[in-house]
Amino acid sequence: MHHKQDYLTTSDGVRLLWQAWEPETSARATVCLVHGMGEHSGRYLHVANAFTDAGLSLHAFDLRGHGLSQGPRGHTPGLEQWLDDIDLLLSRAPLELPKFIYGHSLGGLLVLSYGLDRSPGLAGVIATGPALRISAEVPPLKALLGKMMASILPTFSQPSGLIAADLSRDETVVQAYVDDPLVHDRVSSRLFVTMMGAGEASLERAADFQLPVLLIHAEADRLTDHTATEEFYAAVGSSDKTLRIWPGLFHEVHNEPEKAQVLEEMIEWISSRS
Repeated sequence: MHHKQDYLTTSDGVRLLWQAWEPETSARATVCLVHGMGEHSGRYLHVANAFTDAGLSLHAFDLRGHGLSQGPRGHTPGLEQWLDDIDLLLSRAPLELPKFIYGHSLGGLLVLSYGLDRSPGLAGVIATGPALRISAEVPPLKALLGKMMASILPTFSQPSGLIAADLSRDETVVQAYVDDPLVHDRVSSRLFVTMMGAGEASLERAADFQLPVLLIHAEADRLTDHTATEEFYAAVGSSDKTLRIWPGLFHEVHNEPEKAQVLEEMIEWISSRS
């Protein structure tokens, strides 16, 4: 496996960490990864290993306000800027190879939004645990404050309230997350409002989604609602759609004890469309 790292400059001048993992032999397709809220692309090295072993390239960036990218922690100016950033990520993928986008949690919501609003030349979309609707309860006062501040002071942030133990049943994964200096728990008021609005809009517009799509969700997910993913799947307009609900798994399906099986299903789905 070959690793490359660089920085991309967005349309509004923010520098985003970009990295790519390439197989030893010629790649059959490029998968562009969008990670979840509060984390970063470096947590997906084992995913890169599995993909490159299967002859797939994995390209990723740290979202603005995350990891080693610039920007206020846990903040976005809005959905359109996020989609512009994904455009930038995809622009680094080789033109001659099939391109897929794969997002987890917040990233899962963003790749579905991207598939609805843009999607030039994509071979398919994978969303795991997409944040179409959150299952963790947000205290009413905290939600109200986030909505009020979104227009007054968009960068105003609050703790996400995420409980690390809800990510995985693997204690080593949870401890690594807790100890990771690049992980944060900040959510700006603008990010909160943008995420909630994008989830509602995606559910309302699911019939307009026409790309091949693989939806994966953990049945025991305490952070994002698997029933929202089921609703999206039922309404999706694409004739090429697949839904996999994993019983007993927690939110990060790619970090569960069953991760090898989860990743193999993803690889097989990509390979059959490359």
